[in-house]
Amino acid sequence: MNPQDLKDLQQLIEFLKEYQVAEFELERGDLKIRLKFGGILPAAPAELPGLAHVAASVLPSAVAGPAAAPNAPPSSSAEPAASPAAVSESSSEVHIVKSPIVGTYYGSPSPGAPAFVSVGDHVDKGQVICIVEAMKLMNEIESDAAGEIAKCFVTNGQAIEFGQPLFAIRTG
Repeated sequence: MNPQDLKDLQQLIEFLKEYQVAEFELERGDLKIRLKFGGILPAAPAELPGLAHVAASVLPSAVAGPAAAPNAPPSSSAEPAASPAAVSESSSEVHIVKSPIVGTYYGSPSPGAPAFVSVGDHVDKGQVICIVEAMKLMNEIESDAAGEIAKCFVTNGQAIEFGQPLFAIRTG
């Protein structure tokens, strides 16, 4: 890396710390950058203003604008909720499935297809429950607990953050 690239990388790191981004990963050709900050909570805003500009200054055209949902309807068969605290724990334990990556949430494999899961469905550990699109890649998200889907916290086509709650599963 040349001195200008190092300055740009330092600027990117400062920007990510300022907006309290816990993790950032960028791959372009042979260059791979992965940053993980300890002790910083995931950023709350869905979009960080200027992030594409800062990352693009490090690697031009490496970061595009927000990916548009490919003909995805704005509705989901799962019911969204305002917060994970809204799920009652009636005589059973509730497990929260969180997003392992930043991206766009999709509740079904394709537009018009039935949802992977709906509220009230039983899921097994390892069962695909949704897709998160990140950088044009469709990542299948699997349940990390078995039980009944109690709540869906996001809507189809919604931008989501790392660690954001996706589903509440009654495990008991």
